[in-house]
Amino acid sequence: MFERFTKDARAVVQGAVGHAEEARAETVEPEHLLLALLDREGSRASFALAALGVGEHRDAVRRELGDARRRAGLSQSETEALAGLGIDVTEIVARVEEAHGVGAMSADDRRRGRRRSGHRSFSRGAKEVLERALRVAVARRDRNIGDEHLLLALALRPGVPAEVLADHGVTHASLSRVLGEGAGKACA
Repeated sequence: MFERFTKDARAVVQGAVGHAEEARAETVEPEHLLLALLDREGSRASFALAALGVGEHRDAVRRELGDARRRAGLSQSETEALAGLGIDVTEIVARVEEAHGVGAMSADDRRRGRRRSGHRSFSRGAKEVLERALRVAVARRDRNIGDEHLLLALALRPGVPAEVLADHGVTHASLSRVLGEGAGKACA
């Protein structure tokens, strides 16, 4: 599949691996793909994000992704659902971090004292984003998979990246408007 990726899409995948390595995460997650997309400049995805106002809020998006990682990857909607059951995730995170240090609930190897180098595999969620990007490109009748397809795929897939993007006005519908013809087809 990677042979169909544009230079920009390949840079996003490489950037995601870099973010996973920096966090000492065992696998590349969808959040790492979004972080890599936020790093890009001069590409279709960066244009779409800038047009939707995320360019000025990149740090806030990064912070929100970090907060979700500290909550063991729980989205805000999952946190709210647990609160409805009387479970205060914020309190749990605070207590665990008090006892074990900041980031204790994240999947970082660094906090467990391990240093991992070498190949990072892609999590099931990250693989789903890559596969969905292919389906988005096919639905748009595009020959190659660009970073805009990765962004559309992240916006379509339920989870923390889509939730954080939506909180900043970036939805599949808004991306479709900005990116133009063909982007309006939802590819589940």
